[in-house]
Amino acid sequence: MTKTKIKKSIPRRPFVAGNWKMHRTASDTKILIEDIVQRVQKVATVDMVVCPPFTSLPAAAETLGRHSILALGAQNMHQTKEGAYTGEISGPMLRELGVRYVILGHSERRQYFSETDASVAVKAEAAVGYHLRPIVCVGETLAQREAGETNQVVETQIRGSLAHFPAAHLDELVIAYEPVWAIGTGKVATPKQANEVHHRIRKLLVTLFGEAGSSIRVIYGGSVKPDNAAELMAEADIDGALVGGASLDARSFFDIIEAARPVRASEND
Repeated sequence: MTKTKIKKSIPRRPFVAGNWKMHRTASDTKILIEDIVQRVQKVATVDMVVCPPFTSLPAAAETLGRHSILALGAQNMHQTKEGAYTGEISGPMLRELGVRYVILGHSERRQYFSETDASVAVKAEAAVGYHLRPIVCVGETLAQREAGETNQVVETQIRGSLAHFPAAHLDELVIAYEPVWAIGTGKVATPKQANEVHHRIRKLLVTLFGEAGSSIRVIYGGSVKPDNAAELMAEADIDGALVGGASLDARSFFDIIEAARPVRASEND
């Protein structure tokens, strides 16, 4: 990668999203969201998103309809508006439920459902066309890290996954760096390791999109918990977190949001 000077831009607003994966029924979702809302209702300086399973999205939307503090996200989407795609869900279907964000290219989707950078690129472009904000995931396996291939793997994923992304919608894009070896394992990249990758991602985004690339939020995921969140998000190039298991507990999720707030926010509530 060629050297790219990153110009100072408007401070990036902290972003914390909870990926519930295949957890929580609709009734459980209502209870958990109410609990989260009660804890975060005074937090005005962090963008907060919850991403329940598809079957829980209507219940989540109904519950969040009474609150504006949390945004609703989905865990995946099909790139087409409609069609003979059994088991899939489209962007317009998500938007009708009040979904604003969508996770794309998560390592579990890549590993278990054979998603590729090319398929993620098509979905990311389609998402903004459906007025959804994509959270595009990238990250290396343990074998790739041990082989010294982290930078090459992540750069290839970003270039491929954003191949068709429209520059006019960069303010709607979030990148999540999630080292595969740290997801659900209890292992976590050290703050220095994570920030080094985030910094390279930011330089690449500037290379791809110019100065506007420096404003794209790059968040970290991979066994983020209350006891490591503050240290991770104190790093200059880590703008928040994509939280897995810890987002299923309202107190833990709130503590992670709190960890993001004093580090990144320009004012306190």
